[in-house]
Amino acid sequence: MAEHHDPSAASSGDAAVKGGSAAMAEIYLPNYRMGKTLGIGSFGKVKVAEHVLTGHKVAIKILNRKKIKAIDMEEKVRREIKILRLFMHPHIIRLYEVLETPHDIYVVMEYVKSGELFDYIVEKGRLGENEARHFFQQIISGVEYCHRNMVVHRDLKPENLLLDFKSNVKIADFGLSNVMRDGHFLKTSCGSPNYAAPEVISGKLYSGPEVDVWSCGVILYALLCGSLPFDDESIPNLFKKIKGGIYNLPSHLSPGARDLIARMLLVDPLKRITISEIRLHPWFTVHLPRYLVVPPPDTLAQVTNVDIETLEMVVNLGFEREHVVDALRHQLRNKATVAYFLLLDNRRNMFGGYLGAEFEAGEFTPGNDNMNNQLGAGGKGAAFGPRRPSQIQAYLMQQRLVAEQRWMLGSTTSMAPAEVMSEIFRVLRGMNVSWKKLGPYNVKCLCRMAAAAAVAAVGSG
Repeated sequence: MAEHHDPSAASSGDAAVKGGSAAMAEIYLPNYRMGKTLGIGSFGKVKVAEHVLTGHKVAIKILNRKKIKAIDMEEKVRREIKILRLFMHPHIIRLYEVLETPHDIYVVMEYVKSGELFDYIVEKGRLGENEARHFFQQIISGVEYCHRNMVVHRDLKPENLLLDFKSNVKIADFGLSNVMRDGHFLKTSCGSPNYAAPEVISGKLYSGPEVDVWSCGVILYALLCGSLPFDDESIPNLFKKIKGGIYNLPSHLSPGARDLIARMLLVDPLKRITISEIRLHPWFTVHLPRYLVVPPPDTLAQVTNVDIETLEMVVNLGFEREHVVDALRHQLRNKATVAYFLLLDNRRNMFGGYLGAEFEAGEFTPGNDNMNNQLGAGGKGAAFGPRRPSQIQAYLMQQRLVAEQRWMLGSTTSMAPAEVMSEIFRVLRGMNVSWKKLGPYNVKCLCRMAAAAAVAAVGSG
């Protein structure tokens, strides 16, 4: 994947530098003031740090190369970095820069201090429908953005949904995500069993978006009920419940919530509700903030605009205006652009104008189920700052090139032939099409409206 770098800022950009260990982090990260350790994982740790120029906090993942390689996680780490580098959405965790040493990889990310949605649910128990909807609308917006950019998350769960200081959701942990390709199906069984779709735990082929929809259905259930729809200490029993779609809907749920959950947790992925249909569901559209009304912009088609107010703030830090603008337009990674995006994101988060003045967030007080539908004042930032649509395209193309090359007519499926034909006949019937069976898997179709018109024409003649 082609990337642009500013040679004069190699120490600050996505550059490889020599040496490295967690203890030497400040030497390799001179633009950050390291703070306390937030967590320790199997192959590294996460520390809070302060960006020296802007004073804004960030989270820095320090990943040990040897440990990553030892547990065969190198590909997953690289995939997450590549995807998050290209994403810019208010409800997806931001990645600002990556620095590599022979021993460690330092990933500078957005700092989210309010913890996981999981902890929030444990503390509060079941949430009221307005509060649950507030979280769910943001989750769906972020997931839709992923799917529009051909990425399926595959590990959506409350533990991977972080909350900022205003209790807004940030989707994190893209380590199990994958890039979708037209005509190709996925088969890897991954993610947490309680949130995994039936087709995933059964080892069947799946397209991608439908498994994220199932996981979102489980999350919505957890938000509204304070428990999981599918839970059992015995994994075989748990899988049996998931495959059979066996769960209970509590009586306190409204008809709209019951309907939406039931449609998201349909065992048949072909009948399961889609993200687009969720957006139109009556329960989902209640109190929908203005900035979430429209689907997220297609990343490949985004117009990269420089936010004037943020630019002035960066210039006041001592950078030359022309150099900053040029670096932004060429997607360079350096001190100036990292400062720009940190300032831009924090301004948007502070004033509630996540995607600019035309996308204003609705106000919501966490823990209070009375939704205030007044629209907050949007920031003056342009709709999305400069990103890399060409790099997203390049990354997707790279994924296609490394994949097995083969020509296909139609698409592959794990369904039995009889099931495929039954589904085809069901769709044809819904389209008002009649057919004549010429062979086991060969039919001749005719639109009934066209046939009726032909008969009418003959009669009038």
